Amino acid sequence: MIVPMKKVSLVLLKKEQKQALEQLRKVGVLHLENLEGTGEKLATLKDAHDKMSIALSILGELTKAAKKAPAQAKKLSDDELIALSKKVVESIDQKKALNDAIAANVAELDRFVEWGQIDPADFTYLHEKGIHFTLYEIPKDKWNLIGEDVKVLLVNHGKSQAHFLVVNDTADAPRPEGLPPEAYAVPMPRCSSKELTDEIAAARKQIADIDAENVARVPYIPAIKAADKRLLGDITFENVYSGMEKEDEDVSSSLAWLSGFVPIDAIDTLKKAAKDNHWAIAIDDPSEEDSVPTKLKNNKFVSLIYPLTDFLGTVPGYHEYDISGWFLFFFTIFFGMIFGDGGYGALLTLLVVVMMLKTKSKGQKVGAGLQLGLLLGLATIVWGTVTCTWFGLSMDVLPEWLKTFSVHPLSNAYVDYYASKPGSTTVTQNLQIFCFSLALIQLTVAHLHGIGRYIKSLRCLGEFGSMFMLWGMFYIVLSVVVSGEIFPLTLVVAGIPVGTVAEALIAVGFVLNFVFANYEGSIGQSILASVKGIISVILGVVNVFSDIVSYIRLWAVALAGAAISNTVNTMAGPMIGKAVLFLALVLLLVVGHGLNIMLNVLSVVVHGVRLNTLEFSSHLGMSWSGFKYEPFSETANK
Repeated sequence: MIVPMKKVSLVLLKKEQKQALEQLRKVGVLHLENLEGTGEKLATLKDAHDKMSIALSILGELTKAAKKAPAQAKKLSDDELIALSKKVVESIDQKKALNDAIAANVAELDRFVEWGQIDPADFTYLHEKGIHFTLYEIPKDKWNLIGEDVKVLLVNHGKSQAHFLVVNDTADAPRPEGLPPEAYAVPMPRCSSKELTDEIAAARKQIADIDAENVARVPYIPAIKAADKRLLGDITFENVYSGMEKEDEDVSSSLAWLSGFVPIDAIDTLKKAAKDNHWAIAIDDPSEEDSVPTKLKNNKFVSLIYPLTDFLGTVPGYHEYDISGWFLFFFTIFFGMIFGDGGYGALLTLLVVVMMLKTKSKGQKVGAGLQLGLLLGLATIVWGTVTCTWFGLSMDVLPEWLKTFSVHPLSNAYVDYYASKPGSTTVTQNLQIFCFSLALIQLTVAHLHGIGRYIKSLRCLGEFGSMFMLWGMFYIVLSVVVSGEIFPLTLVVAGIPVGTVAEALIAVGFVLNFVFANYEGSIGQSILASVKGIISVILGVVNVFSDIVSYIRLWAVALAGAAISNTVNTMAGPMIGKAVLFLALVLLLVVGHGLNIMLNVLSVVVHGVRLNTLEFSSHLGMSWSGFKYEPFSETANK
């Protein structure tokens, strides 16, 4: 359930602001409205946090190199750790500058690689003696175009260029007229080739020293992380402290105030704190305009879904539904169907059990994530048993007792039996019907939620209309997708014209939805709203069809996974029994099935989650627009 919230405003003396915030943080129940703090202290804290985050990222990349070094770290204060982090960040800037200098010097050396050793000091000396040279290059095939009146000294012929010196009468002599356009003057290097080489070597040594210093700082990573968490707490506190609204008067009676949200079951705790600390407190219900945080409260079993929703960052809005229980129920089914293989489920279950035992052996509590993994692994085993799917093995190698335990209409072991049965649905068709039935059940649950929400309003008739369209469209899907022969629109069962009833449900549902879906106290206004959005209303009927059909992905994705498993087994078949190929066989099976398992995990995230957060949620009218309840507390950043 979504815990009801109260909006609370606190007023206190400005001079007691810091002490009040310390007490409020100890109470730890008030989720503060957004505050934008300012000030030099806050900016300094944020800068230190940025530096520590960057330093952790830099040092994290050096952990492998640090394994060769002794893991020794002195105990440092938070200020010393901040200073260390700044040095790490500055070292990267230094490395960048050194690498840029190396690149520039290497480019300079490359420019004169065919000239040999060049020293500008030599040319300066000759200039002082009245001998003036200018460096030139020209394509070798243009060398003979140089005029005879030009005084030149050939240095050498390179791969494509001729390198030569032009003898000038003065230091500022113009370009000789006898030089062809292809000849171009070569700028003098900044320093000698030897000095450039020495600078490159020195810069590389500096970089190596910087890397060695940072490797030696790797053992401080845990301390930096701990200090950064404390720093985040200081940032939160300072942001609140500097962002609180206050009176401008700097007198002892000046006031400061803030507001936020408190769960209804914690309101008495805050009231007591306000009384003990002499704060003025105002409590009210949140308005529709308020941005209220969401706090979910469920039993331990339903709470198993939280690791997944936290990972996805999906939080229902305060005025939406808590579908945690339904999410867990259907996601467990979807997971088992998409993985689809009892063998994979057994591997997953075994892995989770080993991790749980390892956690318990350390005296730690088994987290909800591992418990969820165990549930999903067992669900996969159940579905693999139902369909008789085990590591993609063919039916002729599976023991009979596994086939007996399977549910025959859905079992791979009875594909031929149902295919040869006249007038009966095949195993494939039964699996499709099962997928569509899941759609019918889940989407019906969504509309039942809507009916319950609007039960005191005529708007609930609009939800009934949507549900009727869903039921009628279910049979249309069976007729169009599964089999028009087995599920014809003219079908009559026990005197009931099933196809006609389905069409009537769609028609009646459309009318009810058209008239009452937008009801807000006036039927006329509701109909007018539907007329204005007539295109969306009509497309809504089509969407019901597509939403039901969308659940066929559960069968299709599982079918793709089974095909990959089968392919891996087929490739491995010729290697079985050959000792020389044993390692290749093991490698193929491990890599092949391992890749398939990873693809299945991705499929679960893409498809299994989608059906809950898109199809199911759209019929609920949910947008997952909420954000988590995070009270101002001492443990917020721990």
